[in-house]
Amino acid sequence: MPSSAEVEQMLAGPGGVFEVAVEEVRGVPTKVYRSRMGSLREVSRAALERGDTDTFLVYGDLRLSSGAFVRRADSISRSLCNDYGVSSGERVAVLSANTPEWCLAFWATVDASGVLVGLNGWWKTDEILYGLADSGAGVLVADGPRLARVLAQLGSCPELRAVFCTDPLEGELARLAEKSPVPVMDFGVLESGAGDGPDPLERPIEEDDPAVIFYTSGTTGRPKGAVSTHRTMVANLQNTLYTAIAGAMVNPSRSLLPSGGSQMASLLTSPLFHVSGCHSGLVVALAMGVKLVMPIGRFDPEKVMALIEKEKVNVWTGVPTMVWRVVDHPARHDYDLSSVVSVAYGGSAAAPELQRKVAETFPAVKSMGNAYGLTESSSVATVNSGQDYLDRPESVGRALPVVELKVVRDDGVEAPTGTTGEVWVKGSIVMPGYWGKPEETAEVLVDGWLKTGDLGYLDEDGFLYITDRAKDMIIRGGENVYCVEIENRLVEHPALAEAAVIGVPHPVLGEEVKAVVVTEPGHTVSPEEVRAWVAETLADFKVPAHVEITGTPLPRNPSGKILKNALRGEGEVSFAETF
Repeated sequence: MPSSAEVEQMLAGPGGVFEVAVEEVRGVPTKVYRSRMGSLREVSRAALERGDTDTFLVYGDLRLSSGAFVRRADSISRSLCNDYGVSSGERVAVLSANTPEWCLAFWATVDASGVLVGLNGWWKTDEILYGLADSGAGVLVADGPRLARVLAQLGSCPELRAVFCTDPLEGELARLAEKSPVPVMDFGVLESGAGDGPDPLERPIEEDDPAVIFYTSGTTGRPKGAVSTHRTMVANLQNTLYTAIAGAMVNPSRSLLPSGGSQMASLLTSPLFHVSGCHSGLVVALAMGVKLVMPIGRFDPEKVMALIEKEKVNVWTGVPTMVWRVVDHPARHDYDLSSVVSVAYGGSAAAPELQRKVAETFPAVKSMGNAYGLTESSSVATVNSGQDYLDRPESVGRALPVVELKVVRDDGVEAPTGTTGEVWVKGSIVMPGYWGKPEETAEVLVDGWLKTGDLGYLDEDGFLYITDRAKDMIIRGGENVYCVEIENRLVEHPALAEAAVIGVPHPVLGEEVKAVVVTEPGHTVSPEEVRAWVAETLADFKVPAHVEITGTPLPRNPSGKILKNALRGEGEVSFAETF
């Protein structure tokens, strides 16, 4: 059987189906697929042609074919644009759990040349208002519980002119809506609206037009809106298709491609406001004719296993935390999970014990794997699956065909093979920048290279290994938690003089948040008070699970930097840090 490198040469080399060329993208020579879609609109047009011959979306009792889904999205496009004035490039924000309305709003917006802003569904009031104001969203689509968090304060978002709620406007929600400074309507009016006027689906879309803004917390405190363009999202889509075909060529017996005309079914448990859920879940499913199965409500292992059994799910890509909850569940053998042929992880490394339990729980699994990517890289930059994953389980894989990798030392020089440094990524998946933040963009983009903030090394065969994070960040259950955002909140407490946040290991979540706080002289505070203080303004996943309270100043180097390795009890403090 050919190696993955040999298959890449066949597929992505001259004359291959995924032939790679070099073109200028935003003034930088960049790897691109020679044959490619010009925009995401081509994805939905192709799905529309499939008509009602398949099942695209399953959500509870709702089942939509590709054709029915796109027709509904098109109707919403026309109403948004002609009834509510959404123009090309305008931002439409979505604040919701995973629902069909999230999916419909996404395609309605991007097909009409608008920009979808995916707000984190776990955010609290201040965070949501910041995202709405920062993006300048003119329209908000939200579910009831999340809308209730901000209804009374929407007047602080000057660009917002219309809100559509995906839940019935009843009871307390209706009373809040009546007092809202911005008109609140039922989401259903978008499908029943006249939409009379020019067809927004005929508006021109350029490859480098923004399609999506997803927020990623930053080391300076406030989240930054990473922009995905039609180019970056189409490149991620083609990377996914390439991965499936290449895997089948490397080892046909482990192919994940459906046979005999059957339709592949994929379980979507990643939030749609993450690139894994939207870019690599929703977009890929509609493009490849995959049945997308979405659980309702919070993640529940038994409900998920029942869905897998009922819908004959073949592929599940999620964070290790969710997979752990299934493979450790006492009822895991009570369900028929034999339809699953692939389980892949993203967000954090998977322990060998998890791999063993996956194989035991899903007896027909042909492939396990891991991937590496960022919001700024429009999802996946490297993939490790199939035989490569068995041979190098600690690696996150090789760069995809339109992706380049290099490892850079602190002095700015590229590191030799096997030497650790900061991982830099380049290619047509890389964002053009952060929305409205040129200075922050310039800090992470250098001549088309994205400085990831992650530390790692490349082996002699080009496999990437992530060893640490240069960014002050914790990954808790697949969610990026930036320590400075929590620290800024902690030191606002009148009883606290100093604060440091670190990650501590957790067997299922990967890491948990720990805060070390120093009290002001003469003040006392309890761990419960500290957690409640953070929970007032920040999402629950950012609230410290562990709080250590001390009256001793935090250890710092001469320049004032907190020595977090000393707080973790890891290794020695270097000479450079103490002198």
